[in-house]
Parts: sequence; C-alpha cells; structure tokens
Amino acid sequence: MIFRRSWLSAAVLALAVSSLPSVAASAAPRPSGTAWSVQRDADALRDTGVTGVAVRLETPRGTVTARSGVGDLVTGRPVPKDGFLRLGSTTKTFVATVMMQLVGEKRISLDQTVEQLLPEVVSGAGNDGRSITVRDLLQHTSGLSDYIYDVLPNPSAQTYFANRWRAYKPEELVDLAMRHEPAFPAGTRWAYSNTNYVLAGMIIEKITGRTWEQQVRDRILRPLGLQHTDTPGTWPFLPYPHTANHQQFTVGDAMVDTTIPYRPFDSGADGSMTGTARDLNRFFAALASGQLLKPAELAAMQNAVPMPQDSGHPEGTRDGLGLFFTPLSCGGGYLGHGGSGFGYVIRAATTVDGRRTVTVSAHSRSADPQTAARQEDALRNLIDHALCRTT
Repeated sequence: MIFRRSWLSAAVLALAVSSLPSVAASAAPRPSGTAWSVQRDADALRDTGVTGVAVRLETPRGTVTARSGVGDLVTGRPVPKDGFLRLGSTTKTFVATVMMQLVGEKRISLDQTVEQLLPEVVSGAGNDGRSITVRDLLQHTSGLSDYIYDVLPNPSAQTYFANRWRAYKPEELVDLAMRHEPAFPAGTRWAYSNTNYVLAGMIIEKITGRTWEQQVRDRILRPLGLQHTDTPGTWPFLPYPHTANHQQFTVGDAMVDTTIPYRPFDSGADGSMTGTARDLNRFFAALASGQLLKPAELAAMQNAVPMPQDSGHPEGTRDGLGLFFTPLSCGGGYLGHGGSGFGYVIRAATTVDGRRTVTVSAHSRSADPQTAARQEDALRNLIDHALCRTT
C-alpha cells in the first residue's frame, strides 16, 4: 500500500474528501461540549481537502479524540485510533530538551560556541563557528544555510521518487550547508534552518559519547514510558496502524502516496522521530509542567525571540529553544512545535502549565497556495479552540 500512487484527479479527490462523513459522526450520535467542538473542527480541516485528520486532546477532565476523512484513499479505510505518526521537526523539541538537560548538568553552556564543541566543522564561505553559540543553534539565530535546499533542489514527484531512499550522514549535511554564505551574522536575526539541529545532534554525541537517539531514549522516552515513540533513523516504514500520507506536487495533478519518507531530510536529529499522539501529548505536558527540566533550564527554553512577519507563523509567535510560544485568542498562549514532510503536517501544543495538550495530524498537503493557506488556518483554529475551552 505505501508504495502505491493514488491516481485520482484533484477535482475528484476534493469531492470525495469533502463528502466523507466524520468517523465519530457516522458511529455515534453527535457529541456535545468539547468533544463536539473538536470533532467539528476536525471536520472543518477535512473539508479544506485534507484526506485524513486525527486529533487527541488531553484535559484535566479526560481525553477527547476525533478522526475525520479516510486513512487510505484507495481502500477508504478509516483513520486509525491513535495511529503511528511521523513527528517531523517536532523531533527538535526532544533534542533541545536533551541539550537543556546537559546545560543543567553543567556539561555544556548555552554561550559556548560551535567551534569550541565541534572544532572546524562550521567554516568556509563566510561561516564561522566561533561566532555561533549553542543558543543560536537551538533558537535558529545562527544564520546558517538550511541544507534542505541542497537535498531538495526541485520539489517534484520525480525528485521524490528518485531520491527518497538516499540517506546522508550528519557531517555530509553540514558540509552541504557550509557551501553557502550565512544569511546574517549570528544572533542578529531569526531564520529557521534544519542545519542547526543536525549540529545539535552532533554536539550531544560529542559531549556524551552516545548518539542523540540513545540520549532521547534514555532521558525522555523510558522515564516517561513513551513506548510507542521511536528514533528509527533511516528505517522508512511506519508501524501499523497508520494513516497514509499524500502529497500533491503540482496544482491540478494527482495526489501521490508519500507514506515512505524523503530520507534526505527525514532521518536525523532535525526531524526523524515517529510516535503517537498519546505519547506526544504526554511528552509536551511533562515538559511544560517541569518533569523533564529544572526551573532555570525550562525558563531558558521558553525565553523566546520575536518571529519575522514573513515567517509563516501566527502574529505574536515567538521562538524559544526548540519550543515556540503562540498567542491564544482567549488570552495567554501555548507552547509547542510542528513538523511536516511530504504529505503530512503535525502540530503538538500545550498550555504553559501543561494541563491541556493537543496533537493534530493532517495527512495530505496541497500544491495550491490558497488551499494550503485555508488548511493552515483550519489547523490553527482547531488548536486555538481546543486549548481555549474551559470545559
């Protein structure tokens, strides 16, 4: 199934998805309160053309889940309950948490430079590891080029199928980025770069003698009992059950099954983890409530810088160390991180006290900018409504 393309036309796909009933609505009478609100918003996200949607909300009153659309375009099977997900860049929050634990143990400092920790790794084309700190890496203020543009020069179906099995070593990805001049002097501006977290993973291994994957397992996954979260590296197959991911590469073209990841950017410390919404909610709630970090390190992680207006994030969003702060319409804000790849978008968010936590996964992506914008708005509204409700 995961190798198969779905050769539905875009128009037929939109009609098929929009006409699908939500799983909850077809299985039981319409729920009320929070459950109804979450299901309504999941259906609204589906109605923008997303093939499959899953939501899990944890509150002091219990757990609310919603599913909408289908788990596979060909078979029409439903979106599975608590299916396995690609976490994408949400991996960065796990890596940043390990880094902050090392800060708390006095094994590294946020003000140490990359050159001190990884001598001669960041150099060439105007890049200078002597001017870039650990904080700059974790907060995306390094100015380093994003290697993504080197391993994905043309985001097309042809590129996806031709290169999806190729994997790079972290050092190779950094070398690719070092061919380009920095976008700005370190610490002066903000720009998201996956290269930052490839370097963070390398620093963890240099300092501890063990890989970032081993450190995440020992320091986070095992203590929290996150048995369904994994660091699979270059292993390309999701465990079952899972929803198929679908990418439209060109407006008007067919959706392509992209459940197999694009390994050039889905296999490292910047975005390779897999897991479930249940585990992801537990992680973010534990992080926000102080179970994983001492108060000083948690405060440092939340010390955020403003985002540029063209960053694509909601107005008022600020970036901490592997953790974004986004304002809520009801006041205050939430902490979280998102992840995306070919055919999927995932968002994990928690109130600052960790009492309400939500994970949303959308399992298709459109090539049409207007459709993509509507889907993004629907996803943001879902999170805002879920975290703002008091019941």
